[in-house]
Amino acid sequence: MARKYTLRKRAEQLADTRRRIVEATVDLHGEIGPAATTLTMIAERAGVQRHTLYAHFPDERSLLLACSGLAVERDPLPDSAPWTELPSVRERLRQGISALYGWYARNENLLACVLRDAEHHALTRDVTELRFGPPMSAYRQVLGAGLTTRQRALLAVALNFHSWRALAREAQLSPTKAADVMTDAIASVTSSGSAHAGPTARRRARSVA
Repeated sequence: MARKYTLRKRAEQLADTRRRIVEATVDLHGEIGPAATTLTMIAERAGVQRHTLYAHFPDERSLLLACSGLAVERDPLPDSAPWTELPSVRERLRQGISALYGWYARNENLLACVLRDAEHHALTRDVTELRFGPPMSAYRQVLGAGLTTRQRALLAVALNFHSWRALAREAQLSPTKAADVMTDAIASVTSSGSAHAGPTARRRARSVA
């Protein structure tokens, strides 16, 4: 029994150390971004030695994967599946965009730093695409169903973090109000362009409006 207790205690200590390292990484990424975060900073913030950090994470990629994993575990990205049950295209857009904007609002600092660094830091870009690429693709597919090409182009803009941030900061809109603005904008695209569109596009315009 003593050996089992010792092994369990050791496992708990290792798990706690790993958790502190990952939490320190998430905090630093939200403060200064992944590109500027060094392993020394992480070790100091977590209260461990560098060799301990390496024992848990042999390379920076494994650490960034754990960091992004913890971030989405704390606050999962919106699930697009329930949106497919909504009969109205407009309501699907409104609810989907609103849910995503709410997630952006709750994670603004971390996302701003990560997306900024992803433009010039290859590892951050790779991990960001791996973590967020699939759900964003699902959002485009689910919310883009029934839309025209022009509407889908505007939807891509609406789903962008920086679009939400501009509406939140410059226009001081809540996630719900910002989603209403973008939904109205998407719905109005074909209204202005439907005169030159084919029958299919005009039918889609009516279905959204």
